[in-house]
Amino acid sequence: MTTTHPERLPLLTRRDRIMITITAIASMAAGVLYFAHANALLAFTISALALATLASLVGRSVEAVGDRLGPNATGILQTALGNLPELFVILFALKAGLYGVVKATIVGSILSNALLVLGLAFVAGGIKHGRQRFAADDGRTLGLMFTLAVFILAVPSLTAAIHTPAQQHERAVSVVVSIVMLALFALSLPATLGNRAPGSALQAGDKCSRATSPIVASPDSAEAASAATAHGEWPLAMAIGMLALAGIGAAFASEWFVAVLEPAMHAAGINEVFAGLVIVAIAGNAVENFVGIQLAVKNQMDYAVQVVLQSPVQIALTIAPIVCLAAVWLGQPGFDLVFSPLLLASMIMSALVAVLVTFDGESTWFEGAVLVALYVAIATSFWWG
Repeated sequence: MTTTHPERLPLLTRRDRIMITITAIASMAAGVLYFAHANALLAFTISALALATLASLVGRSVEAVGDRLGPNATGILQTALGNLPELFVILFALKAGLYGVVKATIVGSILSNALLVLGLAFVAGGIKHGRQRFAADDGRTLGLMFTLAVFILAVPSLTAAIHTPAQQHERAVSVVVSIVMLALFALSLPATLGNRAPGSALQAGDKCSRATSPIVASPDSAEAASAATAHGEWPLAMAIGMLALAGIGAAFASEWFVAVLEPAMHAAGINEVFAGLVIVAIAGNAVENFVGIQLAVKNQMDYAVQVVLQSPVQIALTIAPIVCLAAVWLGQPGFDLVFSPLLLASMIMSALVAVLVTFDGESTWFEGAVLVALYVAIATSFWWG
């Protein structure tokens, strides 16, 4: 009796080679344009491309490390490192004193995932498969966690908007809120570590396992996201080395991007809030954008909803508080988490809409179109500042 073995993937697939090549070319070009003091718009565009490709390479490297360490590690690594390029951009912008860009990028990252990416996933999946279904309980849990995270993040802004006595202590309120959010994130880790034993591979057709943590990517959703972009099998040393190189590259590209941001905005007539809300947010979330839509097209809506909605929760509970607490070390002790009324309202709207569209466990292309339309309307309102 002949035993068949699954076909082993090559070390580098064609997709891997293309991704690494584009990343290397874009990163080197961004560096050359920065040091040559080239046209600001061109340098800005190439730097944004470099950031997007580096974010993709970071995501791929995290998946490769997770393949060797187990699915639970993949979920935690994706949560901890998946937003690394975006975090670098925000920190460099904060160091440069671009508070408007920083706050707009935080809100823009939340909006782009909850409205634009989720909407595009619903549209792409709905056109191909019609009405799609996903685990309603998981959808409601994610939607509720997203709403609570946004509400916690909104507290400093509300104290300023309604002129409470705490308005005189906006920085202190922001620090306390940041610590609370990071503590909530830390509480989610033990449940994830014990979520599923390593080696219990995800089988085609299996239903999505209930995520014990709505904050950290579940093992099954992490595996599904990895399978959606079939890559080669990287040795652990290669995966760690590639992750380190991509992380270092992201740090340099972020610095170059922020350095040309202001002159590029002036040249293009774009204000800093719109740049952060739309351009920086979309470039930094390129990985989640692509994978979430791919999963919806494959009719894996359980995983698509997890991948897309966990990202804004992670941004609210990790990126925002880290930036707030790091402000002192970056020479910006006056930075706080008080957002403008329109940014605050947009963030709250996105959370409430996410709850509404995931509550019934079903999605259609029209619901997706409505989400995209809301995103476009909000983005347009910031075009003039």
